[in-house]
Amino acid sequence: MSYDIGLAQRIREIIEEEPGFAERKMFGGICFLLCGNMVCGIINDDLIVRVGANKYQEMLKRKDTKEFDITGKPMKGWVMILSEALDTDKALNTWVRRGVSFVRTLPPKSGVKTG
Repeated sequence: MSYDIGLAQRIREIIEEEPGFAERKMFGGICFLLCGNMVCGIINDDLIVRVGANKYQEMLKRKDTKEFDITGKPMKGWVMILSEALDTDKALNTWVRRGVSFVRTLPPKSGVKTG
């Protein structure tokens, strides 16, 4: 698998100044983390965003999302946003900020620098 390098740069520009920012290649794509917790990632041209269990069903009702499933079992709390829904910086920012908001409710992973 590969990922959209341009989309990755657009995401970096949104969250790289956040405390605890890191990125890591995973799932054949790239993931963006804050304090060791995954916020979002890219697989091929699609964005995956961690929205949490409470918002999961609500987010799946949107026409621009689908379940995040690369193993045959959907990952609850994560949604995949179709690439055509990310054409504007405003749309991408909205999705990335949803992930950031959720991840900021989680404790930092142990051994991860938070600042």
